[in-house]
Amino acid sequence: MIKDLIEVARGRKKANLLLKNARVVDVFNCTIEEMNIAISSGIFVGPGEYEAEEVLDLNGKIVAPGFIDGHVHIESSMLSPFEFGRAVVKNGTTAVVADPHEIVNVAGEAGLEYMIRASDFDFVDIFFMLPSCVPATHLETNGGEFGPKEIKKWLTNERVLGLAEMMNFPGVIHGDDEVLRKIEYSRGRIIDGHAPLLSGEKLNAYILAGISSDHECTNFEEAKEKLSKGMFIMIREGSAARNLDELIKLVNEKNHERFGFVTDDRHPDFLMDYGHINSMVKRAIKKGIDPVVAFKLASFNTARYFNLRYRGAIAPGYLADFVIIDDLENFNILGVYKGGRPVVVEGEVCADLKRPDTSFPDNSINTGKLDGSKLRIEARTNRINVIEIIPGQILTKKVVIDARIDNGEVVPDVEKDILKLVVVERHRATGNIEIGFVRGIGIKAGAIASTVAHDSHNIIVVGTNDHDILFAVERIKELGGGQVVVEDGRVLEELSLPIAGLMSDEPLELLRKKCDRLNNAARTIGCRLENPFMVLSFLALPVIPELRLTDKGLVDVNKFDFVSIYAD
Repeated sequence: MIKDLIEVARGRKKANLLLKNARVVDVFNCTIEEMNIAISSGIFVGPGEYEAEEVLDLNGKIVAPGFIDGHVHIESSMLSPFEFGRAVVKNGTTAVVADPHEIVNVAGEAGLEYMIRASDFDFVDIFFMLPSCVPATHLETNGGEFGPKEIKKWLTNERVLGLAEMMNFPGVIHGDDEVLRKIEYSRGRIIDGHAPLLSGEKLNAYILAGISSDHECTNFEEAKEKLSKGMFIMIREGSAARNLDELIKLVNEKNHERFGFVTDDRHPDFLMDYGHINSMVKRAIKKGIDPVVAFKLASFNTARYFNLRYRGAIAPGYLADFVIIDDLENFNILGVYKGGRPVVVEGEVCADLKRPDTSFPDNSINTGKLDGSKLRIEARTNRINVIEIIPGQILTKKVVIDARIDNGEVVPDVEKDILKLVVVERHRATGNIEIGFVRGIGIKAGAIASTVAHDSHNIIVVGTNDHDILFAVERIKELGGGQVVVEDGRVLEELSLPIAGLMSDEPLELLRKKCDRLNNAARTIGCRLENPFMVLSFLALPVIPELRLTDKGLVDVNKFDFVSIYAD
């Protein structure tokens, strides 16, 4: 093939495709130049006056390298890998680096095997980083094991680039033997970080262990320190955490090659309403960043960080993954090419895309028999610890309130918005059911439940009465995983997520409609949150302050230990 490409480059053979009158983004000189550029066998041959089997006159439209998302949890989109690929390629993304942390916490190696198999298509390249924290903590029950042995085994897979975000930064800093084994096995590969607000000597120790990036920076000074100590800064713009406006202030012509764009978590509504990496490029340009620098953050910089050679640029020998954009102001994606082949034409995804097997082999709901008596909380005192939701944040507050007591039990107080929160272990049939109370959801009747509950993804349900809470859990079991809104023993709306209780194989447009109906149903029973299921999904995450509930108990995250529901 190389010999044939050389002949094309010399002008002795026709190219497959010639892009004529294109304004090409040059990531090396940081310019946009009008030129013709030839493509053959899926590779950029180079600029020049070539003959080609097909000529595409772009009349001054912009041609840029295909976008690359450097850190994303596909499961958070609730889309199967194939449907996720269809959703993002429409927005100009031609490669992603995924961390399958969520499904591996549910299903272990079988979850990783599924993600690799289900992403075996040719219109978006999906690479993987191996989850570093499975199980996530000792404070909850998860479904899979993925330790040093599994990491060593899977690092040999050609689609695996390294070790995903090392969330257990205390384990790194304090020299936990198992954590350090994971890092040692990954030495020589990329090791991503996750160290919110870590600084000073602790940050030095964390980086020294071999960790080279961070996507958790939320302020200018934090990112500046991490940048100065050699980290690659991943600017994140997800559904819940949006840091571009703050961090883009740090990017300049001298340091811009040390930054890349990532989405981390984008839900169906956010993907449809805002797009993917393309939305970050457009916003960065509006914030005053040089357009070519914005394109580099979306492509070349990320490719270079992950050692993905010959990607992210339009130059001889580079993979012909590119997007066609009308102009920098409107920024409409008109076409997307993968390996020189059109996969998006006039803004629409081609219908003949290769569809792999996306079936998930097993029902991932294994709760055993539920005992409704476990939902009762004896009133040993009239003061209880309650999780309080902070609007617009995934942080919560620990508050102490006077409980409502009925027949010797602590019960929900709907008038004061104190609702019962329940987590049911769903992986190992342990029978674990733990109870807490939450304020800030606003439900006046019924219950809502979900199997999306970071990071172990047990069943989480919030409700006004035990009957609807149990009914919601039983319906979740019948669905094989998903989300439901119930009232008076009736299902008002539901969403099936049969792939590990996390994902659907339906297309984005249909999934979005179902999510909207689900949220609207929650509002009919009084919920005042814009996205109640997103809020619910974080209430079991025992690594973000202050108070959380897992299947093992109520967790004071600041103490990283269990606390009683009864206040002192």
